[in-house]
Amino acid sequence: MDVDISRIQLLIRTLEQRASLSVVDQVLENSVLTHLDIEPPATLYSAHKEALFVRHACDALDDITFGARAGLEFSSSSSVTAYISKYSRDLKQVLENTSRFHGIIDPALAFSLRVSGNSASLEADWKDPSFSRYHRRTEFLLFASIARMRDLTQVQLYPIEIRFQHDVGQRADAFEKIGGFPVTFGAERLEVILSLPTLETPIPTYDPSLRAHLLEYGERLLSERRSPKQQTRAQVEGLITRSMPGGIVLAEEAALQLGLSSRTLARRLADEGTSYREIVEDLRCDLAQTFIKNGMHLSEISYALGYSDQAAFSTAFKRWTGQAPTAFRKRVSHPLSRS
Repeated sequence: MDVDISRIQLLIRTLEQRASLSVVDQVLENSVLTHLDIEPPATLYSAHKEALFVRHACDALDDITFGARAGLEFSSSSSVTAYISKYSRDLKQVLENTSRFHGIIDPALAFSLRVSGNSASLEADWKDPSFSRYHRRTEFLLFASIARMRDLTQVQLYPIEIRFQHDVGQRADAFEKIGGFPVTFGAERLEVILSLPTLETPIPTYDPSLRAHLLEYGERLLSERRSPKQQTRAQVEGLITRSMPGGIVLAEEAALQLGLSSRTLARRLADEGTSYREIVEDLRCDLAQTFIKNGMHLSEISYALGYSDQAAFSTAFKRWTGQAPTAFRKRVSHPLSRS
């Protein structure tokens, strides 16, 4: 699954401002990227590698807010959706376009605009749930959406609130300080809340004839585009993630929700080179490290990952990484892989 090259170019520029070239090269290497992958004539690159880059950059800087900071620097893109937005009438029309066409540039994430009462919500939904584990990239994308709105309107607008589904423990204040607006973690939905007057903010570059032409082109791209077939693993990861915090959906229940027999689910996962147990272990290991970096207490992490007590979690963590979670917290410099 590929995304527009402009995002990684921004991330690299932002990292270069805060780290040496050797650190940048190491982050690229850890993300399985090379300079050739992101230089002309390349226009797209892997969304998973983007997620890894943001994660490893945060680790290299020891700053979980790097993705959010970089997001606020985002300004432009050369995608068809960017041009449709550029020639739209007002911000509401921009967000309606985003809801319609965003899948062209990022098939893993869908947006929908909902207007009710005294506010509007730009709600995000993972079409590929395997991306929901990448908290730093999620923060980058939503903060980038604010930067994009500001660039299009040429107004320093502020949302009422940004809401994330994941938790960052005591770090929430750092994100609010960066943005200058309320940021909530552990929310029910992933969304940006805007005031109704904000939706009426005009776009200075509005051109109805150009917009009509681009809309026609965008609709043609949508009609020709095939939705990427989601792997069974990604579907299972989504079910497991949604069952948290406090529990892990059993394989039998997951199969039922996917409309499969337990045997068929096991066979499909085996065809993808994995098993239900491996997915649970991998997801728990990955999220445990992220939660520790987020500053969450070990008791909170134990509960979130579905362990009966902290001792059970600590035993599992040591099995995955070779060290106790308390030791990992003291020396987090890069994610560790489960052995």
